[in-house]
Amino acid sequence: MKYFFLTEGWRYDRVWQRGGLWDAITWRRPPHISCLRIGIEENEEVLWLYEVEDAVLMIEVKPSTPTAKKNSSVGQVVLKRLIDSTQVIDALVGAKKVVNENS
Repeated sequence: MKYFFLTEGWRYDRVWQRGGLWDAITWRRPPHISCLRIGIEENEEVLWLYEVEDAVLMIEVKPSTPTAKKNSSVGQVVLKRLIDSTQVIDALVGAKKVVNENS
């Protein structure tokens, strides 16, 4: 698995695999992308942790709420460097505050 943190109010959109954009017809399914509902708080923003399958190389993310669109000067971003589990643990340990949706 690979992972990324995504600011609350943002969503993922297009997904790339080795041969280009994810092709749901070829794969016969969408890519596995799941929010784990654990995150870190940075600069008064919550960054939620997502997991993705290894076949995913890049993910386009963009603001999805009016507040996120208003607060961002960026219309979209392509995440090219997804992180591994060791980097997730380092981020969680180094965070000032860890957020769990269930608590």
